[in-house]
Amino acid sequence: MKKLFSIAAFLFLCAAPALAQEADTLSAPKKVFTLDADFLSRGEVRQGGLTRVDENSVASFIIERTIIGASYSNSSLSSRVSAQHSGTWGSNEAGSLSIFEAWVQFKSKSGFFAKVGRQPLIYDDQRIFGSDSWSMTAMSHDLLKLGWEGSGHKLHLFGAYNQDIQNINGGSFFSGGLQPYKSMAALWYHWDVPSFPLGASFVLMDAGMQGGEDESNDRVFHQQLAGTYISFTPKRWSAEAAFYYQMGKEETGLPLSAWMASIKTTLKMPQKWEFRAGYDFLSGDKYFATPNSGMIGLVRHDVVRGFNSLYGSHHKFYGAMDFFYVSTYVGGFTPGLQNLYVGADYSPVKGLKADLSYHYLATATKLEDSEMTLGHELELSLSWNFMKNASLSAGYTFMKGTETMEALKRTGDNHRLHWGWLMLTVRPTFFSTK
Repeated sequence: MKKLFSIAAFLFLCAAPALAQEADTLSAPKKVFTLDADFLSRGEVRQGGLTRVDENSVASFIIERTIIGASYSNSSLSSRVSAQHSGTWGSNEAGSLSIFEAWVQFKSKSGFFAKVGRQPLIYDDQRIFGSDSWSMTAMSHDLLKLGWEGSGHKLHLFGAYNQDIQNINGGSFFSGGLQPYKSMAALWYHWDVPSFPLGASFVLMDAGMQGGEDESNDRVFHQQLAGTYISFTPKRWSAEAAFYYQMGKEETGLPLSAWMASIKTTLKMPQKWEFRAGYDFLSGDKYFATPNSGMIGLVRHDVVRGFNSLYGSHHKFYGAMDFFYVSTYVGGFTPGLQNLYVGADYSPVKGLKADLSYHYLATATKLEDSEMTLGHELELSLSWNFMKNASLSAGYTFMKGTETMEALKRTGDNHRLHWGWLMLTVRPTFFSTK
């Protein structure tokens, strides 16, 4: 991580003169100020899935998220501040209210930039770094980002250091806040091949996780991630592939050796159809015990092999019911995941799209007392952009789980699960001026 910060300092020293010089020499820059919002309201009806007392009960509720923000930009400076609120209709609780974005960015014509403050991280297909916009609290990070972009190349270097309070008298123990890491540094590089529909990204990240229980045991364990994402996008079809490997030490101090790989292909037809198929494999812990009762995964592990999907948009990848990498298994360990899926989109008219998907879900490692198959999930969704900045969408998901799924989640009868939702999204621009 120290080497990454050294690179950051070097880039900043290289970029600073260019930023300052161009900021001084640019004449009559165009200034833009915008005030906008993002309203999201979603009603859900769910039978099964999460922990419940009555197997026949049906849960129904309406949740909302509101983001209001202001942006300013000219030829050398841009900034944005936005606040985010989320809650449940009718609840007397205050819900969640926080600052979602608060950043400034300096940029130059030569391609250098520096961006500091609270900001979302959205890279590649959002598997490792994403905004997770489906959830009611979109994800952001407090960090410094430096970079250069030009001629088909993009190089970003960003780092963060988190703390609970401005602790002057005590130690530096971090109990968790906006993000779970105490420190984080990452290097991301992307190259678009000239005159060829191929793009490749490489990422290297170090995250320091607080391992102690209090200030007297203030230990930080560092884990690393290295990987690549490749996309090939000709006119009628596209292919994507990714591979990531995790190493170092997990926050409990155990050695970490985990990996994931994915592949996806998409075919666009001239008759308004689009077909896709893909496969995800996320490694899991070995010797995973699934007794009929009690805790799960208590077999002693010398190495943690369960892949952590970190700060990505998890809802996008592993099934709409969010059983995996959003909610956890009982006991803390994970047997990993295999996700084999196929799907199709149909757009009969502009702004209207229907989507049908099927997922076969299984553990990545063999279980001592259960089969590997977790279940079969069928998803149907409709979306309609009825105005320029407004859309209405609805969906229904059915999952036929197995006894393995029931044992791992400890949720009672998990054989037949139903979930339906209706969502309104409106993104108005209240005011914009140049």
